[in-house]
Order: sequence, then C-alpha cells, then structure tokens
Amino acid sequence: MLIEVKVPQLPESVSEATLVTWHKKPGEYVNRDENLIDLETDKVVLELPAPQAGVIVEIVEQDGATVTSGQLIARIDPTAQAGAAAPAASAVTAAVSPVATAATPEAAAVIASAQAGHNQVMAMPAARKLAAETGVDLTAVKGSGRDGRVLKEDVQNAKAAPAAAAARPAAPSPVNVAALLGERPEQRVAMSRLRQRVAERLLESQQTNAILTTFNEVNMKPVMDLRAQYKDRFEKAHGVKLGFMGFFVKAVVHALKKYPIVNASVDGTDIVYHGYFDIGVAVGSPRGLVVPIIRNADQLSLADIERQIADFGKRAQEGKLTMEELTGGTYTISNGGTFGSMMSTPIINPPQAAILGMHATRERAMVENGQVVVRPMMYLAQSYDHRIIDGREAVLSLVAVKDAIEDPARLLLDL
Repeated sequence: MLIEVKVPQLPESVSEATLVTWHKKPGEYVNRDENLIDLETDKVVLELPAPQAGVIVEIVEQDGATVTSGQLIARIDPTAQAGAAAPAASAVTAAVSPVATAATPEAAAVIASAQAGHNQVMAMPAARKLAAETGVDLTAVKGSGRDGRVLKEDVQNAKAAPAAAAARPAAPSPVNVAALLGERPEQRVAMSRLRQRVAERLLESQQTNAILTTFNEVNMKPVMDLRAQYKDRFEKAHGVKLGFMGFFVKAVVHALKKYPIVNASVDGTDIVYHGYFDIGVAVGSPRGLVVPIIRNADQLSLADIERQIADFGKRAQEGKLTMEELTGGTYTISNGGTFGSMMSTPIINPPQAAILGMHATRERAMVENGQVVVRPMMYLAQSYDHRIIDGREAVLSLVAVKDAIEDPARLLLDL
C-alpha cells in the first residue's frame, strides 16, 4: 500500500503555501522523519518530514506549486524499505527490485517505473502513446487514475490546455548582484511568499490605521553604565549576554501597564484591551523581516528575555522559527539602529495599535544643569493608531519608556 504525503494542516491565518525545494527525487530512498521538501508560507518556511521510510515513487506537485492543507504532493512505497540496506542512492536500486520487495503487482509496477528512471511517470500505455504523438510532457500532467496514474483522458486535457502547466509559479530565485553591475541590465525576480505578505500587511496598515508618530530622545548612558558593570557577571550567572533590547522590552511593558490603551487593538468598532503583554521583536532574516513574539513578557526576568531574543535571532537566520512564534503580539519593537538608522517612522503591525522604533546611539552635545556635556543619545519613535490612542497617551507612554531607560531603578521600584 502506497503512503500518501500530504500538506500538513496550516493555521487558520495561512490559507496556502508554496513548495520551495524537493530534497528527494522519484526512485530515491527516504528515512522516516527525513525532510522531504520545504514549504514556504507567508510567515515561515516549514520542513515536511517523511511519514514513513520507503522509496518515493511519485512527486505529484513540483517545486513552485501553490498548495493547501491536506493536498496530496507525493507517494511513498514503504514495502521497499525491507530490502534497503542503507538510504544511499547505490542501495536504492537494489532495494526497489520488484521481485525482492513488491508486495503486490501494483506496487511492483510502480517500483519498476521508478527504477527505470527517477523522472518516469506512472501512465497507461494509451496515455504514453498519445503523449508521444502530441508532444505532451507527461511530467507536467496530473494523473486522475488509480494511484495517480496518467490516463489517456488526462493527456487529452493537457493537450487542450497547454498553458495550464506553464501557469505554475516558479520558486523565487536569488538576485544575481554581479550581473546587475554591468551596463544597463535588468533582472526580474518573483517575490517570495513572505515578501508578498509583508507588502500586503504594510499596505493594509497604511490604508486602515490613522497612523501618527511621536518622537523623543533618550540618554543611554545610565543603562550603558549598568550593562558595562554587570555584563560579565550576568553572562556567567545566566549563560546569555546582557544586551540593550531586554531593557527596552522591560521599559515597554512598564509603560504599557501605565497606559493600557497602547497595548490594545481594534476589532471592527470595538477596542480590545489585552490583559497580557506579548511583545514582538522585529528580527532580520535571509527571507526578510520577521517578528517573533515574547509571550507574557511581564512575567519574564531580564535573563529570560535576553535568552529568547538570542534564540529568536539565531533561528531566524536558520529559518527555524515556528508559526506559533510569529503569530499574535500586542505591541512591537523594531530596532533600525542595528543598521545605522538615525530616525524613522515605523509602520504599525495590524491588528496592534502601536510600535516602538529604536535607532542608532550617537554621542551628541546635551545641556545638563546649564553645562554642555557629551552623552550617548538615541532617538525613539512611537507610531500609533490615532483612532483609539490620543496624543496624550501616546506621548506619555513614550516618555515612560524614556524615563525607565534613563533611570533603570524605576523598573525595580515600579515607578
């Protein structure tokens, strides 16, 4: 009996996914739980493991195909595993011998087809004859027969609609930067699903929210001195480096407790107040910007927050963030300062109502007690949805963040 490989159940917020890269070909052996293919959603790239060990006898959907939950994408023959000494390609040929491993005539025919060539398609003789006469590529024809076999009618339908196979989108290709340095070249590259979703969300935010941004500046010297004093002991005690983002997460939670409307969201004509603090931290990845969520940030220690941020950053680079970690959130922090940004107006992440933008720290001349002194200063920008947040709450909440950073003792004393 052939094992069907299907797209796993996607979250409600994700309607479809794109098949990025098959790691196995028809006729190759696969171990149980070995990654078969990468599925790209509008949030993360998921790995689809093999449900059972065996030989892949058919790939139904190719790279670049758009698929939905529960859709069939491949078939595996588990009866071939008994004769497979190892998953190496050299052992696969011996393992798929129809005499040694086929439990049924149908399985024998399928394995023999796979053995004849990795790209061999299961098709009826009449279908092969018609395909050869009309020039139809059988690999581009989806079979409707038993076990996905291509019937004569399938070839006839493909002949009547030759453009159908070409309509399938190709997987996005990386930009050839070297080629673009010529005289006047152009290169067209399809947007990844993540980039399409980011574009959609940004437009949605601009079109539905009444976005306004308030600015302030913060003296980073107190928190920088605190970090310099305790960073070595902190890392030794907790096994994680002490950064600045942890302080800002703590400061934001401190401010949101004072002004809960900034932690709220809009749902139709209702304002939803959240009694929890799930803080999104924008992280750059090879696929684009992602925002993993620090759940219940108010209940976490500074070490716990720094540990989660470090873990998010590492797994974002590896593409290992899960769908659950990128879903939800009541407030977002974005740090453009890591790239040298001095000032920006961050865009709200719907359905949230506000977002904090951090920027680069630069030494500037400041006046303190009538004296000009040099201080490491950072500009802060908080964009907010003016539909539910008035200017007073927006400004005061940002001032609360500033005060907490300039006097970290406030976080301990809850002032």
